[in-house]
Amino acid sequence: MALAQNCVIHVAAFQRTIFKLSYCHRVKQVKWFLGGNFCRRERFVSTSSASKMEAWLIHQYGGNNELALYDKVRTPTIKSPNELLIKVYAASVNPIDVKMRSGYGKKLLKLLRMQQTGLNPGSEFPLILGRDFSGVVVETGQAVKNFKPGDEIWGALGAHKQGTHAQFTVASENEISKKPENLTHIEAASIPYVALTSWAALCSVGELSEKNARRKRILVQGGSGGIGSFSIQLLKAWDAHVTATCSTDAVEFVKNLGADVVIDYKTQNARKELSRLKPYDFVLDTVGGQVADYSFDLLATWKNAKLVTIITPLLKNADTFGYVPGLAKSAFSLGSNLLKGVTGGRHYRWAIFVPNSYALSKVGHLVQRTEIRPVIEQVYPFKELSEAYANVEKGHNRGKTVVDMST
Repeated sequence: MALAQNCVIHVAAFQRTIFKLSYCHRVKQVKWFLGGNFCRRERFVSTSSASKMEAWLIHQYGGNNELALYDKVRTPTIKSPNELLIKVYAASVNPIDVKMRSGYGKKLLKLLRMQQTGLNPGSEFPLILGRDFSGVVVETGQAVKNFKPGDEIWGALGAHKQGTHAQFTVASENEISKKPENLTHIEAASIPYVALTSWAALCSVGELSEKNARRKRILVQGGSGGIGSFSIQLLKAWDAHVTATCSTDAVEFVKNLGADVVIDYKTQNARKELSRLKPYDFVLDTVGGQVADYSFDLLATWKNAKLVTIITPLLKNADTFGYVPGLAKSAFSLGSNLLKGVTGGRHYRWAIFVPNSYALSKVGHLVQRTEIRPVIEQVYPFKELSEAYANVEKGHNRGKTVVDMST
């Protein structure tokens, strides 16, 4: 009976978390939609002289041909007292951007937009994609205390917002922090989204920290991707023992990131090789599927060991089955995974990207100390952003794809 009650509590907590993702408990904001007609009781009018900007837009979900560059897009304005208008100097293209271009998560994200505004926002189009960026503050809302015009900042926006593949964007204080002084804007733009996804998995959900990660045995499944490569660096900065998996052409790359043991899944049977090693205190899964399933068996028993995966069915289930059935199916799936660890005192958890200014600040300090470095595969001019999407869509990237807004 206690076991059943515990699973119900975990599933209920998961459902509550999903409906809080819009951060309505922090600040009620109005989403800016191009051409949209929305109002707010308190309106803050931008004093920026740039009333028009260049931006990449999509008018419907689909392939790369839906992306188009426009040069007379309305510049966003500050509509909430904790918001800032930011000139974007560089942005990155993440796999989530490619998925969102194709419509991934559209139903749940529309629900979050409705929660945020209290109104039915209608169509999200035209839509600007892009999550993370580096830039300079142009102006601030009345409640902003920690930033001023001219400050160099970096950040990552919530997925329900208009994005950063434009010359200007609007962010709230909880989505940004001061840019590390030792990084260029191009270098800085490569970090926030992968850093915050990693932080959510390792720290917020996985409960690791600088204080308790030392000497823990940690496995990173998919060590050469953006999130894997960042997580390895963060964990090594915290003196953990890190094993990572990757393909043959990435072995040296992953070793150079600091991984203590590297398993080449192309030339080795990763499952057998990992099973021969000492059990792990923590597994970060960035691959999903069968990899996540067998990784759970690699956890140490009765040591509060955890597997945290960033590959969750939440958005896909909502898209396929609708809000309520999709969330119910996701909750049932999570509950089933929770039951796996009962006999061995192990834990199975899901994590998703969440904006987090505190985490960005902590990461910034590690970057300043050169304990974490940007990992960039290629830089594209702003006018070639569609080519950047095509590069990311191919997969198996070794580092981030960044867009230079000045070219």
